[in-house]
Amino acid sequence: MQHNTTPSADNKDFGRNWVSSSRFLFHIQLFALLAFMLGGCYGLYSMHYKGKPKVEVPESTQYTPKYK
Repeated sequence: MQHNTTPSADNKDFGRNWVSSSRFLFHIQLFALLAFMLGGCYGLYSMHYKGKPKVEVPESTQYTPKYK
């Protein structure tokens, strides 16, 4: 006697099938971690230090001040 079983709705349910749900949650976590890391790296790159700015200092406030 042969039993032909078809997958029921319980096997496909996210809450009942822990194998497929854990695999799905693992991929979601991996994608979220990768997205946050890339977003953080891009944020740091876009706000990086662009060099020493040219600042004009009044002559009267220098180490050896020059007065008029």
